Amino acid sequence: MADSDFPDDLTAAQTRLHQATAEHAALVRTLPWSVEPHDGWPGTEHPHTGQISGGREPSPGWSDEQKAAVAQLRQECLALSVTVTTHPYWQTLSGEDVYRARMRLKAATRLEAAPAVDVVTAA
Repeated sequence: MADSDFPDDLTAAQTRLHQATAEHAALVRTLPWSVEPHDGWPGTEHPHTGQISGGREPSPGWSDEQKAAVAQLRQECLALSVTVTTHPYWQTLSGEDVYRARMRLKAATRLEAAPAVDVVTAA
């Protein structure tokens, strides 16, 4: 984003917001369907084919560690959203320019556009 007029701290926050959102989505996809343990429910048998549709298998629920990880990522996404949307840079623009700049920032910092960060090395 060297050709951009966005401040470095704003681009860093937006890039991390994209990353944190992706991490949250990936984590939640690996977890059981129910946060709390649930017995599930049977599906419905189709009267003509006998095929069963719907229903859910029992869920063991999420562990305390899983709940904490989800909560931490949600909190980070919220804090980053506030950082990005209240950044002083937006005060330098008005009208549709704010919207256009916001879309440019989001596009320029998307995970596909931004280089991958090696979190093991970075830590």
